[in-house]
Amino acid sequence: MIPTEAQPILEVQALHKSFDGTPVLQDIQLTVNKGELVFLIGPSGSGKSTLLRCCNRLEEPTQGAIRVDGVDLMARDTDLNLMRQRIGMVFQQFNLYPHMTAEENVMLALRHVQKKSKEEARDIAHRELRRMGLGERLTHYPAQLSGGQQQRVAIARTLALGPLVMLMDEPTSALDPELVGSVLAVVRDLRDAGMTMVIASHEMRFARDAADRVMFLDGGVVVEQGPPEAVFGNPREERTQRFLRTVER
Repeated sequence: MIPTEAQPILEVQALHKSFDGTPVLQDIQLTVNKGELVFLIGPSGSGKSTLLRCCNRLEEPTQGAIRVDGVDLMARDTDLNLMRQRIGMVFQQFNLYPHMTAEENVMLALRHVQKKSKEEARDIAHRELRRMGLGERLTHYPAQLSGGQQQRVAIARTLALGPLVMLMDEPTSALDPELVGSVLAVVRDLRDAGMTMVIASHEMRFARDAADRVMFLDGGVVVEQGPPEAVFGNPREERTQRFLRTVER
């Protein structure tokens, strides 16, 4: 039997995705174990965001298999709404409701999706917002928060649902440079706490320091993957070498 810590949380097998007949992802194979932090890197348009969106079926794969904690996401009888609570998604844009406070944004899905009482939802929201360093911003509206604070509210909203794995699509790309560090610090804390994560990002230095594994995509295919010290320090493929020369200038 595989030790618990080595059991895959997310399994993607032979995944293909096409838009109007144009292939965007081709034969993607990805296994993410419990507590693992996997970084997806590659040029814009390489398929990173599409891969993440396929992992919770925000995009429908053209073909392939996706399993989360052993549950087949492609099966007709799978409760996709339930499974999406177990697959947290953090987007480039924060997608907060502007007319709701930080605590109300976090409480919303707890109340309407998980049907928790107002008191329990508020307790969970306060716990996760304090975890994000936002204990003094519970009743602030998005317009009263910095971009980094808004993204941390979005992460708290995702964590409040108790996901098994978190998918993050360029979580720092909409932030001013001086605010990026606060979000990356949260990602590091989540990793240290054992959260399983797959992150598409251009933050190469952070990927080198924090990732367990790095996957380089280009043209919708996995060109190379491995530990960050191998991919960044001694890439085998010429396409990987060329990409890293470009981004590390």
